[in-house]
Amino acid sequence: MSLITQTPEWKALEQHARVMRERHLRELFAADPKRFESLSRCELNLLFDFSRQRVTTETIQLLIALAEACDLRARIDAMFNGEKINSTEGRAVLHTALRNRSDRPVFVDGKDVMPEVKATLEKMRNFVEGVHSGRIHGHTGKTFTDVVNIGIGGSDLGIVMATEALANYRNRNIRLHCVSNIDGVQLADTLEKIDPARTLFVVCSKTFTTLETMTNARIARQWVVDRLGDGAPARHFAAVSTNSAAMDAFLIPPQNRFTMWDWVGGRYSVWSAVGLSVALAIGMDQFELMLQGGYEMDEHFRTAPFHKNLPVLMGLLGVWNRNFLGMDSLAVLPYDQRLHRFPAYLQQLEMESNGKGVTLEGTPVEYDTCGVIWGEPGSNAQHSFFQLLHQGTARVALDFLAPVNGSSPYQEQQNLALANCFAQAQAFAFGQDTDEVRADLVEKGLDEAEVARLTPHKLHPGNRPSTVILFPRLGPKTLGRLIALYEHKVLVQSVIWGINAFDQWGVELGKKLASSLAP
Repeated sequence: MSLITQTPEWKALEQHARVMRERHLRELFAADPKRFESLSRCELNLLFDFSRQRVTTETIQLLIALAEACDLRARIDAMFNGEKINSTEGRAVLHTALRNRSDRPVFVDGKDVMPEVKATLEKMRNFVEGVHSGRIHGHTGKTFTDVVNIGIGGSDLGIVMATEALANYRNRNIRLHCVSNIDGVQLADTLEKIDPARTLFVVCSKTFTTLETMTNARIARQWVVDRLGDGAPARHFAAVSTNSAAMDAFLIPPQNRFTMWDWVGGRYSVWSAVGLSVALAIGMDQFELMLQGGYEMDEHFRTAPFHKNLPVLMGLLGVWNRNFLGMDSLAVLPYDQRLHRFPAYLQQLEMESNGKGVTLEGTPVEYDTCGVIWGEPGSNAQHSFFQLLHQGTARVALDFLAPVNGSSPYQEQQNLALANCFAQAQAFAFGQDTDEVRADLVEKGLDEAEVARLTPHKLHPGNRPSTVILFPRLGPKTLGRLIALYEHKVLVQSVIWGINAFDQWGVELGKKLASSLAP
């Protein structure tokens, strides 16, 4: 894999890129009236329109040839089959098993993990329904009205993202709060708002040793003890962890413990019991619909030919932009406020996974891997950083995401959001050339000297590559499909780059130094 740049497939793409770098999207659209038909796909109620990427059908064929040279299909199968593709940690990678809605067994070291997965989902359902019905209640007998999730990274970002995205489906009797940062501000602000007698804390930490999480959890526990007595935490705390001894020490009762597995990385864990707070917020039925959407994308990824396969195409387009067109970053721009935390979620998913500089063999990479992932909801972004995207010198690719039907009752406003989304995609692709700028200024009555002075400032070069992803409406199934789409994109790119997408050694050094400096 370290020699990928020396393969005929990579060389062919380099030669093709020299030609494509000289072509403008205006020219590409003019040359092919059916460009949209040939460079878009509709699968699982997602319209994936990549006609504004700087590609042709030949580009896609060359990228697919590269994927085949990297044996992508075998790597996909290896993940689904429970092989230990996380080679540095000797672990399988099976977040897909968490949302497996079929009767197929999934084996790790010869053992079918699906009975444990199903048992955990059933335990989650019993717990969630118990909290909602009042059967599971606080130390004083009062029902829970507030849930505080204490976690960080993969034990926080997915929970915040999913509950914000699915706020229309939330249980109106439960308010969810998420505490992650170590500085105490979120915790203090949350404790001001809640009644200890009516609050359930969910502590999410695979090891139950994470500094930020356990610091916040210990303070929250003492807060409950000070107000309700020594025995209260047993009724007011649940935990998601693999560390039984630490949960014993924290006095978490067995019925309030939920397991995790070492074959699920934190940033892929929202589908597991880590999603308990999501289920408490929206209900277990809606949570399982999210799993269903993820499973549907898994099946598509596992079986669809590459030329129709959305995660494969998305991953390959990212490789094209990064390695052959020199794009430094990807801006994710949802035109739905409900998805306002989706870019932040993708930051961890993509950059913690593929922010690597060493191949699977342990040799330094000789090419760019993951760029910077960033973004904000579209309308707000237009009034902040879109200036840089339109006329600046940064090299940025773009993903637009939008529901056709809005998440608010005001569809006319979503129509305006869609108009903005399509207008921006068009402006990024085609820009505004000298003739168009001059004509516009002349029409406004400016004299020739003023036209000449202003024209350079009003030029839009265009040719900014973008993908537009449309879906009918944002709901649990759609969200599940979108998350899984980006998850599998990460795998595709890691295979092309020959890196391990499932470890994160880069975050360990800072933790180690902080532990030594804290005393």
